[in-house]
Order: sequence, then C-alpha cells, then structure tokens
Amino acid sequence: MPMKTALALLFALAAPALADEGMWTFDNVPEDQLFERHGFVPDAAWLEHARLASLRFNDGGSGSFVSPEGLVLTNHHVAMGQLQKMSKAGRDYVKDGFYARTRAEETACPDLEINQLVSYEDVSARIHEAVPSGLPPAEANERRKAATAAVEKECSDMTGSRCDVVELYAGGEYWLYRYKKYTDVRLVMAPEMQAAFFGGDPDNFVFPRYAFDFAFFRVYEGGKPVPSAKFFAFDPAGPAEGELVFVTGHPGSTSRLLTTAQLAFERDTAGPAILKTLERARKNYQEWTARGAEEARQAKGGLFGVENSLKVRTGELLGLSDAKLFAKKEADEADLRARTMKDPALAKEAGGAWDEAAAAAKKLAARYGVYRTYAGGRRAHSMTGHAETLVRWVAEVEKENGKRYKEFRDSALESLGFRVFSAAPVYPEMERFLLARKLEEYRDDLGAEDPFVKALLGGKSPEDAAAAALAGTKMGDPAFRKSLVAGGRKAVEASTDPLVAFARRIDPFYRAQRDWYEDEVESVATTAGERIAKARFAVYGKSAYPDATFTLRLAIGRALGYEQGTTQVPFKTTLGGLYARSDAFDGRYPFDLPPMLAAARGKADLKAPVDFVSTNDITGGNSGSPTISRGLRLVGLIFDGNVESMVNEYLYGEERGRALSVHAGGIVEALESVYGMGGLVKELEAAAPKTGDPHAAHH
Repeated sequence: MPMKTALALLFALAAPALADEGMWTFDNVPEDQLFERHGFVPDAAWLEHARLASLRFNDGGSGSFVSPEGLVLTNHHVAMGQLQKMSKAGRDYVKDGFYARTRAEETACPDLEINQLVSYEDVSARIHEAVPSGLPPAEANERRKAATAAVEKECSDMTGSRCDVVELYAGGEYWLYRYKKYTDVRLVMAPEMQAAFFGGDPDNFVFPRYAFDFAFFRVYEGGKPVPSAKFFAFDPAGPAEGELVFVTGHPGSTSRLLTTAQLAFERDTAGPAILKTLERARKNYQEWTARGAEEARQAKGGLFGVENSLKVRTGELLGLSDAKLFAKKEADEADLRARTMKDPALAKEAGGAWDEAAAAAKKLAARYGVYRTYAGGRRAHSMTGHAETLVRWVAEVEKENGKRYKEFRDSALESLGFRVFSAAPVYPEMERFLLARKLEEYRDDLGAEDPFVKALLGGKSPEDAAAAALAGTKMGDPAFRKSLVAGGRKAVEASTDPLVAFARRIDPFYRAQRDWYEDEVESVATTAGERIAKARFAVYGKSAYPDATFTLRLAIGRALGYEQGTTQVPFKTTLGGLYARSDAFDGRYPFDLPPMLAAARGKADLKAPVDFVSTNDITGGNSGSPTISRGLRLVGLIFDGNVESMVNEYLYGEERGRALSVHAGGIVEALESVYGMGGLVKELEAAAPKTGDPHAAHH
C-alpha cells in the first residue's frame, strides 16, 4: 500500500488529530501518522487479516475469531441478551455463568446473528448521481433512499450476503459493505455476572477496574464449526506499557461532525429528555426487581442496559455542556465557513448549508417531545415491539422496495425475520408492568387529552390499558408471528389479537411522525450535511475519519496509564487487587466474590493481570472489540471506557480518556484457575504461533 500524503489539516468539525485520535475506515488508514509516531504501517495482508478476524454482533457489539475452529470472543455484557434468553426459572446463566466443557454441550443461541465484513466498495458516485443538486430536500431524500435500496438489493440478490450502504462524512461518501451472515451461533462459556461486572455500577466507567467481562461463542455451518482461517491468536503476555495496540471493532455512533446548532439541540433538548426517560426506566426495572428473585432474574438484562446507558448519557451531556469544548467546536466551524465563503463557487454550493441544518434542528426541537414519544421510543418489552414491527412489516412490503422504511427493505428482511421469529422466552407479567409504566409516562408528559395517549389508553387507566393489550395475546408464540407475516396485511387487519389491535391503533401516529421527520428534518439535515462535506473535502482534503456508523473501524493507541489529580493511575490491574478490593469492602455487594472466583483464591496467580487501559479512540459498539498487537495477536478485549472518555461522543482527548480492556492473560488465568475450562485454554494455545517473535509480523 503506497504511503499517502502527510496529514496536515483536518475537517473543521472534527478535533485535530492529536496523538492517536481516530476511528479509521479500512480504506483510509492514517499511514503517515502511524509511521511517524510508531514506525509501523500495516500492509494489505495485515488489514485483510484484521478485517476478516473481526466480527459484528447484530444485536449490538463487536467480537472476533480467536481460533481456526470458529471460536468467537466478546464481552459478557454483549452476550447478556442471549444469556438472558437462554435462561429460565431455576437456571440463570447470567448470574451463574455457562460452561460447555465439550463441543456437545455448546448450546444454540435463539436469535444471534454475527456479521463478518468480506468486502466493501465506494458507491458515492452512484448515490450522488441519483440526487442532482437543487432538488427540494424531501425529493432529494426520497431519491437517495431509493438509490440506496437499489444498490443494497442488487448486491443481496447477486451475492446472498447482507449488504448495507453506509453513509460516511455526513453524506460526503457512501460505501457498500458486504457481510457474511452467521446465524448458527452456540454459547461456549460465560463467567458469572458478578465476576464480569465486579464492582457494579459504582466501578462502572472508572479505573482501576477488576472485571472479567468476557464470553465465548462458536459459529457453526452445516452442523460443524466454521473454519475461520483468519483469527487473532491469544498473547497472554499482553502489551508492555507504552506499546502500540490496535482496536478493530464496530463503534456505534459519534457526533463529531455535527454542526454547532445540531450539537446545541443534543445538549439542550435531546440529551435531557433521554436522561429523564432512562431515569424512569431504571426506577421501573428496580421496582419490578424488588418483587422477588425470579422477577430480578427476568429484569437483570434490561436493568443493566438502562443503568449503563444512563451513565454513558450523563457523561456525554456533561462533556457537551463543557464551555471550552463547545467554544472549540464553534471556532472550528467558523474557520471552515470562512474558508468556504472565500471560494465563490464553494460559497454558492455550500454557504447556506449551516443555516439550513440549524433550521432543521430548531424545527425538531419544537416538536421533539411529540416526535420522540410517537415514533422514537420503545413501548415496553419484546411482545409489544414485535406487534408494532409486524403491523408495519406487512404494510411496508406492499410498497416499492426503494420507498419502504429502511428496516423493511428486501436486503434487511432475512435478518429482521431471524430476530422477530425468535423463540426466545417472553415474560408477560413483566411486560404488562413495564407497558403500564410507559403508558403512564406518556400520559404525564403529553397529557390525557393528547390523541396518541387517547389511542393508547382507550379510556382506561394505564394499568388497565396494558392489561387489556396483553390479555390473551398470542404474540409470545413465534408461529403466530410467522402466520401474520405470511398472511400479509389482510391477516393483520383481520386479527382479533389484543396486542395486534393495540399496535394497529397507534401505527398511524407512528407513521405520521416518522414521515414528518424524514421529510422535514432528516432530508434537510442530510442534504445540508452532504454540502458541508463537499466544503470540507474541497478545503482540507480527505485527511480525517468519518463519524462512527456501527461499521468496522481501526483505532490506534498505546497501553498507557494516566494522571488523576495528584496521583498516577496504573495501566493495568491484577487478580490480587481484585481480592483486596473485595476485602476492603468486607465482601459487601457489589464487591462480593461469586462462588467460583472466591473458591479460586488459594490457587489462582494473584499477580495475573485482569484489566488494562489504552489510548485507543472507542465508543459504544466497540464493546467486545479485540485489542491486538502489531503482530496480529489478541492482547485484550475492549469492554468499557473511563468516565473521562465519555466526551469521545463529541471530541477525543488522550490526556485522561482511556479505553478499558480485559487482559488476554487474565482471561486465560480465569479459564484455567477459576472455571476449569482447560479444554478451551488448550484450543487457544494450539492456535498461537509456534515459532518466532509473535510481534514481528508486518514491521
């Protein structure tokens, strides 16, 4: 791969590439930055290996192949949804863990899809040609969606792959990503939740940390483990402090290229509203949990997710409220606008785009409460969500492919069906309780006379309306859900199922608000974003990375501690430190030791590493990403960031922001000394290189 021109100027709305900033697409690796800072540039073979060994969990998160026999490593908290679905009363895999000591004991997950990026290509010209400049925003958006759907369907029909058109640089580029889909995925091993999340919410997003947040799956095809020629062999020695490490994962989303008006909307309107909703959701889950042990088991995954999101959102909002950060964003934007206006042609093309984006943000802010309630929120739990999805599904598939909501395009239906027709268990009583609380929230926020609230309640109290919607519903039966889709719109419209009727009543409100958003807000913001992107490219060139899009990225960093106040935070923790932290709290929750970890105290190596920190640029979605050496060895497993890194949503900072990884050596020690998974250790050891320096490749 030829060296690119030296990095000089960056996109104005992105932070300068200080240190090792960036979530880089594999087509645009910062070679000069790597060479100048680390004396290393990955070649094409290195990048291909890293791409094919890296995986995306379709229900959220990342992972990687770690042996040639389809063995996959990710986080416990990424696996938690499947652990919850595979559990039942008296068998709690979240709390107690899961341990398949033979291949025969590996257990199929109900609805887990794993994606492997096999190829990608730039389709910007095709999308941009379909949307001539000067079109009204709503028409431009319709043409853009139609062109995107056509590219995806053409690819899917031709290859049988999952095909996604990905918007990068706020519409400056569009890339077609082709994925190999794996749906026969089996659980191999997961530790107890208390080992994976030791320290609980108090230790969440802080360091030092002592979390064994890992889990193993295996991918099968035709009833046999899939051969995975490209994988990351374990390196239990891990990184030395200061050593170059990479993260290859799927960061979910960032907002670094938004205009300042859009960021102000996030700060002043969306952020506070989302926090309010999360706080209510946490209270609701806690109330259900307090009813008993079985209720606590049912709610565990949901409560964990809400508490995690609440802490993340709080950190992001604090960062966005920082006056210095916002001033930096404003200065960067002003610089780009000034440079744009100096070029008459560029000024004509893009000069008004910032004001148009601001107008769209203002329009959304004025209507945000109604929009988010009608179309942006999740009602309650699985059955209600399935009912709403099915009502939309049968109507959307009657439209031309290019005019559907994107989740119902032909290229997406297979994955959608895999999820909606899952045999995962449902919990009607918990769902009734949560739906009642959600209806109560809507009534409190919008008022009892709001037409949407009236449609939801039907003249009943929230409790009675939720009970009526779920009384006698068959929506918990996958066969019933399949029959509705097979019967199409007629079957759904004729159904007397109470939850289907509930979903039918509110569907017009959902559609009205979503269509308004796509026509009046999204279309304007996207068109303006494309024009601003053209200005960036014209002024600065393609010298920066795009915002995260839950697609594969490469992040560069070093294993490195940091200063906190007047003290120094070490770059790694040890098993002895974990036991000492538990002792310091006299073993009280959430610093108590789960049984297997407690029993291993006399035999485990107390000097074994547990977690470490690095400067890699990550965000949500990176959970489960492999942390690898330049020699393509797995040295760690991303599971978190510290609270100082929460501002990464808007601006990267290396001084104290850190990515947190479970140490490869800690995983091996836990497998061997705590969980008795010697067979898994042997598989990992057998996959490791037998000769030569494991870090010597691709210098």
